[in-house]
Amino acid sequence: MSIKKIIGGLVVGMMLAGPALAEEAQPKEQAPAKQKIALVDINNASQEELEAIPEIGTEHCHHIMMGRPYKTKQELVTKKILPKATYAKVKNKIVAKKMVAKKA
Repeated sequence: MSIKKIIGGLVVGMMLAGPALAEEAQPKEQAPAKQKIALVDINNASQEELEAIPEIGTEHCHHIMMGRPYKTKQELVTKKILPKATYAKVKNKIVAKKMVAKKA
């Protein structure tokens, strides 16, 4: 086999493999980092903030607001404000902080 055929074969091979090699050489975009979701404070949240939580509708929102203050978020179940199944879906999205007194 002659050198010309070998070099010709390498050149053709590089041309065919070039695009694939170029794609591998480029750095891949990193997956976007998980956005940190702000926890909703069940003692101080507005109606709109509570309703923005999936699984908490208008009725649950009303009961949450009427049952304030809460020492812990678990009280939503013990006071029968939310069913256990609903609480299980929202417990990682809520927190119960001390109630802030509103200024007159």
